[in-house]
Amino acid sequence: MEIDYSNIKVIGFDADDTLWVNETYYREAELEFAKLLDAYETANKIDQELFKKEMENLAIYGYGIKSFILSMVESAIEISNNSVSNKAIFEILNIGKAMINKPVELLDGVEEVLKTLSSKYRLIMATKGDLLDQERKLKNSGLTKYFHHIEVLSDKKEANYSQLLNHLDINPSEFLMIGNSLKSDILPLINIKALAIHVPYHTTWVHEQVNEDETNGKVYKTVKGLREILELLN
Repeated sequence: MEIDYSNIKVIGFDADDTLWVNETYYREAELEFAKLLDAYETANKIDQELFKKEMENLAIYGYGIKSFILSMVESAIEISNNSVSNKAIFEILNIGKAMINKPVELLDGVEEVLKTLSSKYRLIMATKGDLLDQERKLKNSGLTKYFHHIEVLSDKKEANYSQLLNHLDINPSEFLMIGNSLKSDILPLINIKALAIHVPYHTTWVHEQVNEDETNGKVYKTVKGLREILELLN
């Protein structure tokens, strides 16, 4: 099915794993965490318990590295039955700090695409996560100049997007969202009558995965890379 983009005036971009590398660092951190606790449980069990703890804590801490660090600390205490050492806790904190201090690695074609689109459309960034961390990554990315507005959302559900578009006086029919997560960047936009383009990333957090039933009947385009978007909008 052909999708008509001729009415689009504003384009929103997700940040993590759409503009720059993010999820890869979480997977690396999980491996380090499992090694720290290998005396207590198998790597698979540790991974399961950490994810469960992250889900429990989302409503309290939200998304981002700091929430992830706290979930690792809590999981370590529970998995070890309160016997984890202070040294191990210190190492967990260092895993988190190392994640925060990772250099910003732009994905292929990002600056070319933003530069081209910003000459024709109003661009906004709509991402979720820790405010300070996202502001740091955006500053270090060198991409700030391309965006008319930056929004760090507490979540990416239909209500969050509707509130953002209302605040910026953007008609959903004139808005296109681009991102790597079907759950956060694509389906909510389709449900509020906006358009969306899916740019998959090779690693997806389990929490962001959706099943086939959730995507049935939803009209959106999937591209292999950001540069393909220029062809669609040409």
